[in-house]
Amino acid sequence: MKRFAVLALIALSATGCGRKQAEPVKPEAPETLVTDGPRSSAVDSPTLAAVRRRGVVRCGVNPGLAGFGARDGRGVWRGFDVDICRALAAAVLGDSRKVTFVQVPAEDRFKALKAGRIDVLNRNTSWTVSRDAADGVDFARISYFDGQGFLARKSLNLQSAAELSGARICVQAGTTSELNLADFFKIRGIHMTPVPATSAEDARNRYQREECDALTADISSLASSRAVMDNPGAHVLLPDVISKEPMGPVVRQGDPGWTDIVRWTLNAMILAEELGLDSRTVKAARTESTNPEVRRLLGVDDKLGAGLGLSGDWAYRIISQVGSYGEVFDRNLGASSGLDLARGQNALWTAEKPGLMYSPPAR
Repeated sequence: MKRFAVLALIALSATGCGRKQAEPVKPEAPETLVTDGPRSSAVDSPTLAAVRRRGVVRCGVNPGLAGFGARDGRGVWRGFDVDICRALAAAVLGDSRKVTFVQVPAEDRFKALKAGRIDVLNRNTSWTVSRDAADGVDFARISYFDGQGFLARKSLNLQSAAELSGARICVQAGTTSELNLADFFKIRGIHMTPVPATSAEDARNRYQREECDALTADISSLASSRAVMDNPGAHVLLPDVISKEPMGPVVRQGDPGWTDIVRWTLNAMILAEELGLDSRTVKAARTESTNPEVRRLLGVDDKLGAGLGLSGDWAYRIISQVGSYGEVFDRNLGASSGLDLARGQNALWTAEKPGLMYSPPAR
């Protein structure tokens, strides 16, 4: 009897502890978007439910970075990151136009996401361990492989950033670029003077006013800045690449279903290019292709969208309304754009000059 009494006391104690540990944490975001634990499927995603209730995806973008996210002369948002947001709207709501673009500066981007002001952050944001582990966010996948570099006046005739001893270098404060800059020169024992700027635009303007001798940022950002300068041909990108900057869409932690949707939106665009699909050919492929993976991706032979909480034609909507990864890259960043950036590491793994872009299979 004593043995049973002891066991009963232990059980009651364990039950009491369990209740204490299971007390719910008060959510930080509005619309009950922050969850208190893993979900079983995208169908249970609170973010997906909120997006469908309001009828638009709220996407956080750069206030103005040519090629990635900026308004054109008519006030229409254009860019690589912008098109990925539109692809997400096509997948979730069936219409790539059902997206609201929210301008978020670098210092406010994670706050806006965690507070529920945006559903996804898709602006030049590098994936790092501190952000992934400590900032309460998740990176869905890499959409663009970048690296930090330097822009300098062609008249200086520089061959390398290592020649910038004693130089003044403009850099956006509070970014990984600021940390990388300090590391690069410290390792080499070279003195330089950082000129902190409040934004990418401020850094570019300071550089143009000759308040600094060089400008440092991600190479894609430097190419964008040079494209809108008074005399783009007077400036040159130095060959140095001093960091790895994998970029991609960011979501709140605790909503794995939404993370899956954002991840597979990008995967579908990459797979489309791998399979030779684009916005011009996908309609015919949907009825004529005999490739099993094409038919699965487009929802002909399999309803892969069900596991994501999406319609069977979710990927078809993305490709037909927005395009493949290659289309989006080319028109915003590549040969068809003012930036004319080479694919480089952002080429497909199957390209003649292989890159790092790769997607899991559609099955």
